[in-house]
Amino acid sequence: MTEPGLIAERLTAVRRAIARAAADAGRGPDEITLIAVSKAQPASAIREAYGLGQRDFGENYVQELEGKAESLRDLPELRWHMIGHLQRNKVRQVLHEVSVVHSVDSPELARELGKRAAGLRLPTERRFDPNQDRVEVLVEVRIAGEAQKSGVAPESLSEVLSSVEAEPDLELAGLMCVPPFSEDPASARPYFERLRELRDKNGGRARLRQLSMGMSLDFDHAIAAGATLVRVGTAIFGPRLARRQ
Repeated sequence: MTEPGLIAERLTAVRRAIARAAADAGRGPDEITLIAVSKAQPASAIREAYGLGQRDFGENYVQELEGKAESLRDLPELRWHMIGHLQRNKVRQVLHEVSVVHSVDSPELARELGKRAAGLRLPTERRFDPNQDRVEVLVEVRIAGEAQKSGVAPESLSEVLSSVEAEPDLELAGLMCVPPFSEDPASARPYFERLRELRDKNGGRARLRQLSMGMSLDFDHAIAAGATLVRVGTAIFGPRLARRQ
């Protein structure tokens, strides 16, 4: 259990760090959205962060997301982001809850999302973009070619982007990546810059307005490279609880 008041202290520190990183990059803090990664955290921690003004939360596992969403139905402006690998047989459950899917990595998954999203329009309170009533989708790129990670290879990116755009009930929003882990946060910078370059080569901001990259240790480097969405968990909530199998 997180000590009372600690989430407030940490969330304030993260927000200030985002503002500093944005200023250093010549950007405004309003260009970056903080997604509080609540994987393996109790619903009470999410409720506390919501009370402090946080609205966007990221989850990795469908079953965990469903349980938390059910227990937090009374928070009308809470927006869920699916940031973990998504199996096609879990798509229906996810679409009942999320505003944004960050982890599309194949044409097959894009088609399944489009099929299950047919006719779905998000209520105003669930929209990440207030002017967009369709579920927003980001394509995950396996930016370092690590076999154990999800994501599309850069050379196959164009095909997946087109497959998302072919679905009338999905909105292509941008790209996401997870660089290799390192104790040196600066080592992630080239991977973040590579994702930005891929964005620029595949239609630029007009087509791919969001770059989801950067986590607790390296989000300042991601912001310098152009991130618009940063996914921060332990820096806000502290160590994760053990996940039930």
